[in-house]
Amino acid sequence: MGALVLAPTGPGTGMNRPLHSDALVEAGRLMTICNACRYCEGLCAVFPAMEMRRAFDRGDLTYLAHLCHQCGACFPDCQYAPPHQFDVNVPATLAKLRNEGYAAYAWPRALAPAFARNGLVVAVTAALSLAAFVLAFVALQDPAVLFAGDTADFYRLMPHAAMVTLFGLVSLYAIAAIAVSLASFWRDINSTGPRVGPLAVLRALRDAFTLRNLDGGGGGCSSEDENPAAARRLYHHLTFYGFLLCFASTSVATIYHYAWSWRAPYPYVSLPVVLGTLGGIGLVVGPLGLLLLARRRAVHLTDPAHRGMDAAFATMLILVSLSGLMLMALRATPAMGLLLAVHLGLVFGFFLTLPYGKFVHALYRLLALVKYAAERRQGRFLA
Repeated sequence: MGALVLAPTGPGTGMNRPLHSDALVEAGRLMTICNACRYCEGLCAVFPAMEMRRAFDRGDLTYLAHLCHQCGACFPDCQYAPPHQFDVNVPATLAKLRNEGYAAYAWPRALAPAFARNGLVVAVTAALSLAAFVLAFVALQDPAVLFAGDTADFYRLMPHAAMVTLFGLVSLYAIAAIAVSLASFWRDINSTGPRVGPLAVLRALRDAFTLRNLDGGGGGCSSEDENPAAARRLYHHLTFYGFLLCFASTSVATIYHYAWSWRAPYPYVSLPVVLGTLGGIGLVVGPLGLLLLARRRAVHLTDPAHRGMDAAFATMLILVSLSGLMLMALRATPAMGLLLAVHLGLVFGFFLTLPYGKFVHALYRLLALVKYAAERRQGRFLA
């Protein structure tokens, strides 16, 4: 299929950028139809943002794709959905476009194929990381210490300096790779867009923290069932806030260690443990619920070629969280050494694959919401 150029004339479109893939061409066709109809404008942020444009270039369509929360509400409402000859399927088309974008903005570029084979990449990386930590613990530690049940001292098995150095380096790599990807994404969707102020950022954060655009216009998601429901939104909340609680737990523990020289592990009723426990439960229940819902999701509303990426990310979250909860519960038993090796191996693999999996979609979506809030605030419409 030849490249199609839709001349840009609105916010965020400073130059002609050809639609160089089938997904972009199809998204441009659908947005042109939807812009003429406008029946779905009250469902989510995609359609009001679309209405601010009369033509669409690559950056515009990428922006709209990441505003989409895949609730599926627009499909049953659309009078032009299949079997109509217009064949309008916005959820599936924007899902394909999002998945293309993950690879397009990946850094380093050589690792872009990791998105296409994400399930395999995550599984292999996790397995190798896990094996490396277990073997290293066995090789470097006296087996009597490794399987001793008389201590809960993590640093007796892996020195604090070694742990901080290893995980600090892999974290810095993940942060750098994600930051470069986000910068490329932002330049593409907002090349000459509106100026972003603090109020736009606050509104975007509010929409992100409440998952406002995941309610399907008020009824909830209909991508798993013809009857809209709030289950997908609930499981997303458990996953999102579970992640934040675990981050808060690690942050508090870092302050304890460096500010007051309090060494881990901490008492069960301490703030880091309470936060980590609640976060870990959220990161088991939330991803597990999303995996179960994904089994019921209507295939025609998704991009089947990339369903493995969702499953791989959710599975890794569950494994990391379960191993962490088990380590906390059994830290004073002979199983502690092996559980510590398993947990650290899984965490290491998780961080290595973080820039090349479904995690990045939350950050891209946040930037899309920031742009949407800025456009709405400035009230910029096409001439």
